[in-house]
Parts: sequence; structure tokens; C-alpha cells
Amino acid sequence: MLFNSFEFVLFLITVYFLYWFVFNKNLRIQNILLLACSYLFYGFWDWRFLFLLLLSTLIDYGFGLLIHKSENRKKFYLWLSIFNNLIVLGFFKYYNFFAGNAQAALELMGFHVDPWLLNIVLPVGISFYTFHGMSYVFDIYNNKVVPTKNFIEYAVFVSFFPLLVAGPIERASHLLPQVQVKRKFSYQQSVEGMRLILWGYFLKVVIADTLSVFVNDIFANYKTLSGSTLVLGAVYFSIQIYGDFCGYTNIALGVAKLFGFELLSNFKYPYFSRNIAEFWKRWHISLSSWFRDYLYIPLGGSRVNTAKVIRNTFIIFLVSGFWHGANWTFIAWGGIHALLFIPVLLSNNNKKYTSEVVAANTVLPSLKETLQMSTTFALAAFAWIFFRAPDMGVAVDYIQHIGHGIMQMPTKRLGMAYVIVPLVIDWQQRWDERKVLAYRSTLVRWIMYLTLGTFVLAYSVYNQGTFIYFQF
Repeated sequence: MLFNSFEFVLFLITVYFLYWFVFNKNLRIQNILLLACSYLFYGFWDWRFLFLLLLSTLIDYGFGLLIHKSENRKKFYLWLSIFNNLIVLGFFKYYNFFAGNAQAALELMGFHVDPWLLNIVLPVGISFYTFHGMSYVFDIYNNKVVPTKNFIEYAVFVSFFPLLVAGPIERASHLLPQVQVKRKFSYQQSVEGMRLILWGYFLKVVIADTLSVFVNDIFANYKTLSGSTLVLGAVYFSIQIYGDFCGYTNIALGVAKLFGFELLSNFKYPYFSRNIAEFWKRWHISLSSWFRDYLYIPLGGSRVNTAKVIRNTFIIFLVSGFWHGANWTFIAWGGIHALLFIPVLLSNNNKKYTSEVVAANTVLPSLKETLQMSTTFALAAFAWIFFRAPDMGVAVDYIQHIGHGIMQMPTKRLGMAYVIVPLVIDWQQRWDERKVLAYRSTLVRWIMYLTLGTFVLAYSVYNQGTFIYFQF
């Protein structure tokens, strides 16, 4: 069920009415309602994968209890849980990748094989709900949370429908306590939620889906286009994937607020970053912090010698790239970011911009800040070419063609409006990613509501594309 579909709007209105006006006096019934509706939401894609979601939930629920109760076999149960999660994830998401590459390697050595390949679609959201469960058992093992004995509560934590298929990747210490306590209706929270939903729909339906037309055309015909047009293609995709994924996240955060929940932030205006380290503190925050806490730090983080720091950095970026998909392009994308991140890390500039907002006390950035943001955006856009390309050959060929000629297709310039508009509005609200469209003037707020709403309705007639991160 797509967020940008009429079915979801009806689904949301129905669940909201039942949640606050029928079952509002009983927490257990509310949680059962959320769980049932979350499974209905997920089953709308393919009901057969509901069993996979349930299996994943049961595995981590059971191992969480075993790890907590055990004194001598905690590590054994932890590794068994990790093994089970990775087997499920690896089989459905990476089996064909490894089988295909093994076939290619054997054929290079003169052996011909015909491997058995899976002929099924990737279960939607499997990477996200698998990481939800793994973080739960990690936190129990590290004594950060106590496992719940209430299976319904844990199942809601794993499968809460706003975040089920594309995050953010929640932590048990943050979301589970909210599941366990009675929620109270808050008018202010609901208003903030509706603003996030409206802005999310605008980013997705108006910006991302429109730019996807330009991007698809450019990447499909890159051999016949000028270098400057290909540069536009990289810029357009940078904004497309931001509008698509940040749009989804805003809708997810907004819907969660309607039900009294606060989810983790996933985006904090990443294209206003002054170096690549700041970019990763602002882009897909729940995933980057997951790898930091559960992979980078256990490997020694930056507390080890320089060689191991470089090793650890490459590991988390390469694994992060591979998490996104079973394709060498994603691994290359992760490797590029590792190469960009390491100089910042070794020069101790990775913590330079940890909390302050760029141009916090001025209307416009300084020349230095402008150059820093432009450089960071250009580097990120370059890496996005690999993320978008269907294979490594196309990615490399695309980059080689960038040096050819001048602009030959002026119509492609029309897409710049869809780049400028979201960046300008984001710049105005860059202090707090959760306070979108919260202008002081009531008149200005309602002008923005009506304008954005009108565009969303108009564009939704022909822009109903799926979300990019659903494939991960």
C-alpha cells in the first residue's frame, strides 16, 4: 500500500477513527488494532510475506528473552540470533547476487555452471524490519533494554505500519516504551503531524516523481546527450532521491504523530552540509547511527590505530552500500563515500559540525559556507551516479560521457525549478526538521498549506510512483 495512494488515505482515516474514538480507553486493544492494521498494510503488497515478517518477529522476540535469562550462553544466543536474521535476509536479498557472481567467476576459470536462482520479488521492507529486530537483541545483550514479555507490544515495535517498509530504523529503547504506555491525544502533535505529511507529499508527488521523468530519460539516453545534460541528470537524481526518501520519512513521522508516537529523525537537511561527515550526520540518520553503534564501535571505532580506523571506516561504508542492494554499484557508492570520509576523519574534522546549523544567525550563508555546501553536494551527486545506474558499466560510461560537448537539450533545464523550490523552502526551516511549515504568520502558513496542497492534488493525478527505498 503506497502512502501516495487513495487506498492509504482511506486506510489511515479508518484506523485513526477506530484508534481514537472506539478503542481509545484500552491500551491493549489499541496495540492489537495497530498490529492488525500493520499486518493488513504489509499484506496489501503480498500476503505470503506476512509469514516472513511473523517469523522474523518471533525469532528476535524469543532470542531476546533467552539472552536476558541466560548467564553463561548470552553470546551464543546473540550470535545465533544474528545468524538467523542474516540467513533470512541473505537468502531473499542476496542469494541471486552471490550465485550470479560465483557463476561469472567459475566461467572465467573455464567452468560452465547453471546456478539455481530465486524467481521471487524481494520482500518489501525486509532490510528495515530485520534491523529493527537485530537492534533489539543487541540492546538486550548490552543491558540497554529489558526484553518485554508481551509479544503484542514487541510485534507493534517491529511492524508499526508508518515505518515498516522504509524506516526510519527504530531502537527498542526509543519506541518500545511509547508502545507500552497509554497515549493521549495532542492537538499540537496532530498539527505538527499534518504539516509533516503535507510537506512529505509535496516532496514525493510534486518534486521527486516529476524529476524522475527527467532522470529516467537522461539515464536511458546518456550516450546521445551532452556532458552538461548528464551533470543535470546527476543533480536531478540527487534531489529526486532526497524528495522521495525524505518525503516518505516525513509522512511516516507525521502519521506516527497522529497516533501519539514520536519516531527517530532520519533527515536534517543533508544538502546544507559543509563536509561529507556532516552529510552522514544528516542523511538516513537511523541507518548511519545503526552501523555506528552496532558495527563501527564494536570494531574499535576511532579509538584504535590509524590503519584500523581506515579499515573500520571502509567496512561500515561498504556494508552500508551492500545493505542498500545486491549490486556492485551500491558497493561502489559506499566505497566512494568511505574515500571521501577518511580525509575528514583523519584531519579530526568529522566532529566539527555536530550540532550547529549552517548560517544559524544570518539569512544567507557566507562565501566559505556556500563553497563548502556546494563542494559537499557535488561530491554526493557524483556518488549518486553509481547509486542510480543499473550496473557498473553504465555508471563508468555515464561519467566518461560527462566531459562531452555543451548543453544540447534545453528542455532539461525546466527541471531546475524542482531543484530550487524544495531547497529554498528547506533553507527557511533548516533549524528544526520537525517544525516544517511552522511559520509564525497564520496567513503565511495557510497560503503555504493551500499552495502545497493544490500542487499535491494536481500532480497526484499522474504522479503515483513507488518509493525508491521500498526496494531495499
